[in-house]
Amino acid sequence: MMEVLSYGIGTLLALALMLGLLFLFISDITQKKHGVLRNYPVVGHLRYFFEELGEYFRQYFFSGDREEMPFNRATRAWVYRLAKNEGGIVGFGSTYDLHLPGALIFVNHPFPVLEEERLPTPALAMGEGYCKQPFVARSIVNVSGMSYGAISAPAVRSLSRGAAVAGCWMDTGEGGLSPYHLEGGCDIIMQVGTAKYGVRDAQGNLSAERLLELARVAKAFEIKLSQGAKPGKGGVLPGRKVTAEIAQIRGIAEGRDSISPNRHRDISSMNELLERIAWIRDLTGRPVGVKTAIGGWRFMNELGEAAGKRGLEFAPDFLVIDGGEGGSGAAPQALADHMSLSIDEALPRVVDALIETGLRQRVRVVASGKLITSARAAWALAVGADFVNTARGFMFALGCIQALRCHTNTCPTGVTTHQKRLQRALVVEEKYLRVANYCMNVNREIDMIAHSCGVRHARELRRDHVRIVQGNHQSIAMNMLYPYPEPRAKARAA
Repeated sequence: MMEVLSYGIGTLLALALMLGLLFLFISDITQKKHGVLRNYPVVGHLRYFFEELGEYFRQYFFSGDREEMPFNRATRAWVYRLAKNEGGIVGFGSTYDLHLPGALIFVNHPFPVLEEERLPTPALAMGEGYCKQPFVARSIVNVSGMSYGAISAPAVRSLSRGAAVAGCWMDTGEGGLSPYHLEGGCDIIMQVGTAKYGVRDAQGNLSAERLLELARVAKAFEIKLSQGAKPGKGGVLPGRKVTAEIAQIRGIAEGRDSISPNRHRDISSMNELLERIAWIRDLTGRPVGVKTAIGGWRFMNELGEAAGKRGLEFAPDFLVIDGGEGGSGAAPQALADHMSLSIDEALPRVVDALIETGLRQRVRVVASGKLITSARAAWALAVGADFVNTARGFMFALGCIQALRCHTNTCPTGVTTHQKRLQRALVVEEKYLRVANYCMNVNREIDMIAHSCGVRHARELRRDHVRIVQGNHQSIAMNMLYPYPEPRAKARAA
């Protein structure tokens, strides 16, 4: 009896399979969208299957440790080790090719700094002398802007708690301040995006009342003009990721794409930008900065000229310079690939412009854009940055595996998804410690590089401590590539 039943079930399954294949065959040869399927029905689906899986096969089986983009396996593994507190130690030599153009080489001192000669890397204040409540930032490495919405609630909670342990700040991103940002009690920088999410009134305009409320918990405000992933276009949060909670925080409709304007409607010139900076600073008593990608020299030229005429009280308290290689959020590929300068070129030019116009001591500089390793962060300090922001470095610390699904709401590690089933992968009680470990260990390695260069702490690094490999495979000192300029004129004091 059982044999007859099994035979009947097997026959039905085979028949169902044949009918399914027949239906697929007819659908393929009659559809007009895919040429391959019209000529090769059924088997043509294998092409799309392997194409979809190709990037994952390459990641694990075919690409070398230093070949992948945007981050190679060696870099990701280094972050994972630091986040797990396993140390950044390797054996039998490095796989980093010192002959490739762009390779970083630090100039080791013949007599490096002894343990007893080392000094703690000093904290730096933002807005000191220009606002009622300056922000004293302790960590060189900090959490870059990642909105709640772009990343999940467990990810934000882990970042907040980890940042508090490590003593670094956390930027809210343009999606507004959520309860999860406040959970850990870390220093918060409130980003004011082009859509004014979290700081707008019922009509969508910047709200003085809301700014005053936020000033009670935010250490500083950051006016976002653009970001490296998509300069010239506002933030994009696909509708599938706009939950009821996120919609309420942002003041938008649930389930619909959240697309910010490509610029602030109330800021159309450098003078208007400086006026807005001064207004928010006077209103809140907090430092106010600007985040922007750099496409040329116009922005810095206009900033220096306008601040020189108006006075230092109108200058931003800090500038966050995002390189064109930034990109933790969803972005059109045309902009992600081709818009704005790399941080390698933008950062030296920005620092030079501040020196030339006499603004360098007034304006703190924060560098951002694939600066996830201690070597890249130390390079930024040597160029002239005061701090480093990273988003994807902290995402790796949270467990990100570079699945490239951030915008699809199907992140397998729970970092960028709002599906509760997938969020189970991100255990806050474990991941917040990895966030803290990553931050503290990178800060520690930056100091280690500085001591090897013969300086007492990381803020003493200068351009002559770094050499960059050129196309002829010979290196050249950074101070030869970008010599320090002479100040042209000083901005008028407040």
